[in-house]
Amino acid sequence: APMLKKFTLTLAAATMIFAPGVGSAGAAKQAKLSDFYFTAIDGSAMPMSAFGGKVVLLVNTASFCGFTRQYEGLQALWERYEEKGLVVVGVPSNDFNQEPDGEEEIAKFCQGAFGVTFPLTKKVSVTGSGAHPVYKWINAALDGKGKPGWNFHKFLIGTDGKSVQSFSTRVTPNAPELKAAIERELTKVGVAKH
Repeated sequence: APMLKKFTLTLAAATMIFAPGVGSAGAAKQAKLSDFYFTAIDGSAMPMSAFGGKVVLLVNTASFCGFTRQYEGLQALWERYEEKGLVVVGVPSNDFNQEPDGEEEIAKFCQGAFGVTFPLTKKVSVTGSGAHPVYKWINAALDGKGKPGWNFHKFLIGTDGKSVQSFSTRVTPNAPELKAAIERELTKVGVAKH
């Protein structure tokens, strides 16, 4: 009963989001990335718990943006660091009116134009009251300073699933400060084996 499982996940996530007091920054700091889930671009479940203990680079993406070429750099980061424990997750969003297409077109475009093999989520909102719960959590965890200002904003989430670093659109995937932050976080992969 795969449908039932998805529904249970949804219910658990919904309960968590609307639980009393979860709106507070304190509660957001208790939450971690593995408490959330996305739906993958192909419609399958993408629980963030699948990436537990890894370093996650979450990037809101768009196909028709001046920064769309950053897909290339993101793919290069993924290829360079995947075996060391980095997961790049692309989150297509039309919040800035540059991702009007449906999931199938987005997937074809990313895979065709840029050879993207890193995970992509279904198209979601990343800002405002309708933002995906992960983005609401990030914003609360960063004391209200975690809203993407544009496409290709990057959030680097540490192996603890709690520490979040923010890198604006202008910080390209091959920017030295982003690479340094990734490498710092990767040193923690596998250190705290359970």
